[in-house]
Parts: sequence; C-alpha cells; structure tokens
Amino acid sequence: MRAFDDLDRRILAVAAPAFVALVTEPLMLLADTAIIGHLGTTELGGLAAASVVLTTVVGLCVFLAYGSTAAVARRHGAGHEAEAYGLAVGGLWLAIGLGVVLAAGTAATSDVLSRALSSSDAVATQADRYLLISAAAVPAMLVVLAATGALRGVLDLRTPLLVAAVANVLNVVLNLALVYGFGLGIGGAATGTVIAQWVAAVWLGVVVVRRAMAAHASVRPHVGAIVRSGRDGVPLLVRTVTLRASLVLATAVAADLGDVPLAAQQVATSVVTFLAFGLDAIAIAGQALTGRTLGAGDAQGTRDLTRRMVAWGVGTGVVAAVVLAAGSPLLARLFTPDPAVQAALVPALLVVAVIQPLSGVVFVLDGVLIGAGDGTYLAWAGLAVLAVYAPFALAVGALDASFTWLWVAYGAFIAARLVTLWLRQRGDRWMILGA
Repeated sequence: MRAFDDLDRRILAVAAPAFVALVTEPLMLLADTAIIGHLGTTELGGLAAASVVLTTVVGLCVFLAYGSTAAVARRHGAGHEAEAYGLAVGGLWLAIGLGVVLAAGTAATSDVLSRALSSSDAVATQADRYLLISAAAVPAMLVVLAATGALRGVLDLRTPLLVAAVANVLNVVLNLALVYGFGLGIGGAATGTVIAQWVAAVWLGVVVVRRAMAAHASVRPHVGAIVRSGRDGVPLLVRTVTLRASLVLATAVAADLGDVPLAAQQVATSVVTFLAFGLDAIAIAGQALTGRTLGAGDAQGTRDLTRRMVAWGVGTGVVAAVVLAAGSPLLARLFTPDPAVQAALVPALLVVAVIQPLSGVVFVLDGVLIGAGDGTYLAWAGLAVLAVYAPFALAVGALDASFTWLWVAYGAFIAARLVTLWLRQRGDRWMILGA
C-alpha cells in the first residue's frame, strides 16, 4: 500500500468499529459451535442442519441492513436528515412484519427442514430442537439488521458496536449456563441466543426511534414507506438468495457424504462466516462512504475511495489467509474432539485460506455497488455465479469426492463473483449522482 492518507483515515473510521461489530454476530455462532461441538458429533451435525436454515432465513433479509445503509447514507450525505430517519423507521417496521411471518414459517416447517438437511434421524432430532426454539429470535435478528444498517448510514458505528459486544458476551454466558449448568443441551444454546438477540433488538430499535423523533421524522407505520422499503430491497433479496442457495447446496452435499462431513461443514462454514464478516468491514465502509459521496455528487471521490478500498481488501484478505493457514490444526481441535472430523477439517480450512485474498476484493466491490444502489446488476450477477457454482458442488456429491473438494468448489464460486464485480466497477453506469 502507499502511504497512509486521508482516504485511509476515512475508510478506517468506518471499517474499524464495523469490523468489531460485524465479527460479534458470527462469534455467537462460533460460541454455539464450540459449546455444542463438545456435546458430541450428533449434536454438532444437528447444529449444522439447523443453523443453515436459520442463517438462510435471516440472511435473505440482509437487504434490511444493506438497503438501509445505502439509502440513509445517500440522503444523509445530501443533507436530508428527516427523510433519512424516515427511511430508517420504515425499515424497522418492515423488519418486524417480515420477522413475525418468517418466524412462524420457520417453526411450522422445522421438522421437515431438519430432516431434509440431516444425515441421520438422530441428527435431525437435534436440529429440529435447535431450530424450533431459535425461530423465536428471527424478528429480533431482522430488527438488528435494519437498525444497524440505518445507523451505519449516518456513520454511527459506535452504537452497533457496543450493542453487539454486550449481546455476544450475554450469549456466551447464557449458553454455558443453560447447556452445562442446567443440562439443557442443544436447546439451552438456542435459548441463550434467543435472549441475547432480543436484548440487542430492543436496544437498537429504541436508539433509532429516538433519533427519528429528534429529526422530526414520523415513527408511526406508513404503508407506503414500508412497501417502498420492501420494493427497493427486492434486487438485494435476489442477490442474497443466490448466496444462501450456494450454502444450502453445500450443506446438502455434505449431508449426503455422511455425519462426519456434515459436522465438518458446520465448523468450516462457521469459520468462513466469521472471516467473511471480518472482511466485510471494508465493504461496510464501501456502502456508507459510497452512498455519501454519490449523494453529495462527488464522482471522482467515489472512484478514489473504491480504488483504495480494493487495496485494503487485498491486504486484509492476505492477513486472514496467513492466520487461518497457521491456525487450522488448532481450530479443528478447538471445535470438536472427534479425530475424524478434525482430519476432514484441516485440508478444507487450508483451501479456504488460499481463497481469502480474492474474498477480500469481492466483499469490497460488493459493498461499493450496494452503496451505489446497483442492486439490479448484483441480482443478475448472483444468478450467473450460482449457475457456475452449482455444477461444481453437485459433482462433488455425485462423484462421492472428499469433503475438501466441496471447498475447492467454493473457490470457483468466489472467483466467479470476482469476475462479475470487477467488470462492473470498471464502468460508470453504477455511479448515479445525487439523492
């Protein structure tokens, strides 16, 4: 990298607190994985099946965060404070409505979904128990997404950081107490996470509503604003569907390979999710700063920021690669005492390490285009990438290949995303100026 300058300071002012706040969310999953992993391979497999459903349901609604960040940042950058917070409140109401519907749907279908993604009846029983309880956290998770996205849009990274840190500590304490202190097993871990998520949701929701009232924005539900938030999020929803579909497909293939690969898939996915959230800190800077510079009509500033953030993406990806490669044997032992699962994990984690520099660039460019409101392109690009990835993943299952090859296929997925994003950012069609 070149000498540290004002662009770097602007990026780090957003990325540093965003990084800490972002990694606390996957830390909850990592904590659950470590705690449940020591209960047994069956329980760990159950968590793998249940968590892919839960994270998919919530992940499909990530547009609540990304859309809020981009829209609020653009209007905040243009000086339209009341309108910015009006959009933020609309996002909260949409999160509540969607959350209730999705929670009910998840609970109603938990048994069917658990059996579809499990490698045995014993694993399915554990998955169903975890998923049924965790469904109660879905509305809270969506409120956290919407509120966090809105606060990022006005460059308040401190509040989400504080809330996420407290929720994560509470999650670990509750899970240890409920799983081991009260002997509730996998259900105790789910209960602890539900409580922690609702604490975070109420806290963040109150902050956003108070600020909206101070900006003289309406906090009552308005159908038009809620519908608009939902409509604007459709392209990002499609984009996210393609990302989550790849994860569901990988989990289904791992389940076909057996209990050990499925358990290894849970740990590997948890590690990758943690790294993705960490690398996504620069992408969050991309969303917030791109929205602000485009809203202010600064095309050259947007281009300069993009180039600099790509450099940061490469750098952070290299660091993640080195750390993961060096720590892969320790991570395998940390998450499971099963030698067979450990043996499957280490080579897969080494493949993931090699991919990290590419992932760093992918996440940055994805964030920049989301900040620019280029959701339609991202949706079509996501469909194209899924079409490339699916044959690779299915071939692993059809050929009964080793678990490692499933993560080699993931490398093809990341490479395809990089191509679509890089080609787009080279042009100017995504750089729409003004509020």
